[in-house]
Amino acid sequence: MSYRNLKPSLIPAIDHLAVLNRNNFIASTHQPKRSPMAYASARSEGPPSQDLIRQTADAVRRRVLEHTLNNNGGYLSQACSSAEILSTLYLRVMCLGPSQAPLVPRRFAGVPGSDNPAAFTGADYNGPKAPELDRFIFSPVHYALVLYSLLIELGRLGPGALDEFNQDGSTVELIGAEHSPGHEVTAGSLAQALSQAGGIALARRLRGETGRVWVFMSDGEFQEGQTWEAFAALAHHRLGNLGVYVDANAQQCDGPMDRVMGIEPLAERLLAFGAEVHTVDGHDPDALAAPAEEDSERDRPLVVIARTDPCRGLDQLRERAPKLHYVRFKSDGEFQTYRSLLETLREGAN
Repeated sequence: MSYRNLKPSLIPAIDHLAVLNRNNFIASTHQPKRSPMAYASARSEGPPSQDLIRQTADAVRRRVLEHTLNNNGGYLSQACSSAEILSTLYLRVMCLGPSQAPLVPRRFAGVPGSDNPAAFTGADYNGPKAPELDRFIFSPVHYALVLYSLLIELGRLGPGALDEFNQDGSTVELIGAEHSPGHEVTAGSLAQALSQAGGIALARRLRGETGRVWVFMSDGEFQEGQTWEAFAALAHHRLGNLGVYVDANAQQCDGPMDRVMGIEPLAERLLAFGAEVHTVDGHDPDALAAPAEEDSERDRPLVVIARTDPCRGLDQLRERAPKLHYVRFKSDGEFQTYRSLLETLREGAN
């Protein structure tokens, strides 16, 4: 693993997790069945601490802020709201093997097809596909910068990967696609990824695979009819091997969601569609992990609604509300304010 941009105090803990990941991957090939938490529970020292997950999430925010400053643009509020969710998924919830992809992102090799054997997906950054390992489907692909930053913090992607962000021929795209690091499918219009994940989960069950399928979604996707059609199908097929984490930050491109098109009461609506639903603090790693750690056999999809703050860790952003979807600095003074904020955050992490 690469630790070039990790805080020194994080390195022993991340290194320990890397060894455990490798050992658990080898051991899992001899286990015909496992609970959703088997990957973490196999660790003799227990699951990663809240402190480790929070430190990782804070490092993701700093990296996204730095990138936004260097490029005068970025999906910054999405990092504020989702950093703990994604860090908890990767460090505590999901059962993934070591990355099988190069630290330096591959160049775009063309669209998938029978006439293009060179095509690939970014799923191998999440480890190999194996019956006992989990699969991760990333739905709100405009959050791609957040995912890339997390993969770098975890050593699954090289520290220089963001130098290729949004460049011609690069797979490190502004809006992620199936070839982008950490992505397995092209989500297309928001809400399509859940349907694809449902197909994967059904196929895995038919094959007798014990690995689960995890989906990360944004709350704006619940304005789409396809999301509700997908949940109806998931419940009908009783796909208990699929779990969904929702970043409920109540914001979208045109402003606050309740002013654009409300989706509440979201939990009650999902319950009516046959899902098992938990509503939690999206910045509390223990609360985020708890529903996935329940030792029970499910016969319905699990949904964790993570209520989040789109300005978490960067209070300066509140001055821009409600225009939080994409950040560009309007003046040199504003740029310098955020540059000073980054320096303060870096000092606080040392």
